[in-house]
Amino acid sequence: MTSMVPSVGIIGAGAVGQAVGGALVAAGVTQRLLVASRTVDQAEALADDLDDMRATLGSPARTGAAGVEELRACAAVVVAVRARFTNLRSADLRMGGIQANAPAIRHLAMQLSGYPGTVLVVTNPVDLMTRLFAEESSCPRVFGIGSSLDSARYRLTLGRLLGVPAAAVAGHVVGEHGDTSVVCASSTLVNHRPVPVSLQQVRDELARRPGRINAGIGRTRCGPAGAVVSALRLTLGAEDGTTELCAPHEGDWCGIPVRFTGGRAVPFVPPLDSVEDRQLEASRSKLRAAYQAVRGVPLQPSPSGRNRP
Repeated sequence: MTSMVPSVGIIGAGAVGQAVGGALVAAGVTQRLLVASRTVDQAEALADDLDDMRATLGSPARTGAAGVEELRACAAVVVAVRARFTNLRSADLRMGGIQANAPAIRHLAMQLSGYPGTVLVVTNPVDLMTRLFAEESSCPRVFGIGSSLDSARYRLTLGRLLGVPAAAVAGHVVGEHGDTSVVCASSTLVNHRPVPVSLQQVRDELARRPGRINAGIGRTRCGPAGAVVSALRLTLGAEDGTTELCAPHEGDWCGIPVRFTGGRAVPFVPPLDSVEDRQLEASRSKLRAAYQAVRGVPLQPSPSGRNRP
């Protein structure tokens, strides 16, 4: 990084919040890392643990516990809350947290109403919770982590199948962070050249990978933490580049690439073939219906006149 921001806040001291905090301390993204959680004891415990990490690494990130309102002074806030619930779903697992997590997200949105900094939402189902937070809070810079992790997994998987480094693969996964995610195979390049993509193998791995992680350690945490660090570097203007984030798109919110220059965000949709285009519309329709259900608003017809760049 070329520079550090004065302070970043994390809301949530659970498994993902812990991983995000550790990644931020290790990466040296900020001079001050503030932790807010359900209880003061939880926030102070994580702040102390991260402070130990800072001391062992020589990181510049001083840590401390804080209330949510105090995070308004931060350049960015990472929302990693998770309500207590038992996910009984056998499919579409990320949607299992809608009813439990939505009230917590609404409450945080009210507490941070009008906050001018960058908000990164990690809480699942991330596309719905990101939109809910953005619309309830009126914060101008809200993004969701989800498709960035899907895209990283896609590049890693395709690289393994083709025997090349993941860095040689340029390709995106867009739409929902979930069962209707869209692999943009038609525009994928490997070493700057188009390649045939074994879509079934890729989709199988993308579907199985989170389940293997959850079965083995209870929850994905390191991948989302890495996605947060990468996104913060871009959103805060420390680096220029592109990543996939949940962002507004033609009246909906879904995962699409976002190009950052000096922290300024320009969302775009990569070139899609006819199959991918239909898949993205189906993904958007699913998210639209689920969001209307969360808001308790009758479902409206899909807007017409799509103008994809």
